[in-house]
Amino acid sequence: MNKRQARIFALASTAISALIFLILTVDSHRQFPTLTNAETITPQVTSGKDVWHKYNCINCHTLFGEGAYYAPDLTKITQHRGEAYLKAFIRDPANFYDEQKHRRLMPKQDLSDQEIDDLIAFLDWVSKVDNQDWPPRPILVTGGGTITPTGERSAPASVTADASDNPIALGRLLFGTATPSCSACHSTSPGVELAGPSMAGLAARTEETLASPDYDGEATDVEGYIRESILAPSAHLVPGERFSADGVSFMPNTYRDSLTDEQTDQLVAYLMSLK
Repeated sequence: MNKRQARIFALASTAISALIFLILTVDSHRQFPTLTNAETITPQVTSGKDVWHKYNCINCHTLFGEGAYYAPDLTKITQHRGEAYLKAFIRDPANFYDEQKHRRLMPKQDLSDQEIDDLIAFLDWVSKVDNQDWPPRPILVTGGGTITPTGERSAPASVTADASDNPIALGRLLFGTATPSCSACHSTSPGVELAGPSMAGLAARTEETLASPDYDGEATDVEGYIRESILAPSAHLVPGERFSADGVSFMPNTYRDSLTDEQTDQLVAYLMSLK
């Protein structure tokens, strides 16, 4: 290739690359309104974005993989935590962590109730953006799997059931794969509390709860109590400010719609096996 040919090759390559870049850019902007659900960007969502920047949340957290990696990614946080939990956590994060055990705490920002509502509205909009599986690795607040009493995290529940017709095995699979994942909030190890109580010994504890005069629900046996806790989590509130506030359980109330009756039966069967 002589100099003239090399010059033509360079110019043509640059022109083609610029054209491809321009086409992709135009195509991306064409799809943004659909991918971001632009019609759902309300004034409250916009105000919540301002709250996000005002308090420099991005200095510790990430959205869509962008930001600092000091604290968990919050892209899908509203799909893993209910509104009641998020409000209580933002008001005073120290209620949810033991500084001696976890060594780091989210600072208390003293947001107003309106700022908290706006921020949650913004995060809920973010969670529904079609981010085309980015970031590629889901980042949970407390992670899947279980944590041992020594603080070590075991592997998440297997993605393949031990036996396809075994309801307990299928329930165990759901425990780690339902949306939101049960294992993101509940450990199955004794004495290990994440966002929710440990599921270890659930059946035995439930019998004590049902016999207690403080029980507020309508269940009459262990199976009914577990089913009620999944489908109507505020029917009876587990004592402790980490688990409820203002009469509302922090456990998501979406399983009634997201789980089929068969899946609920499988999850109940698995939880009942945790003696």
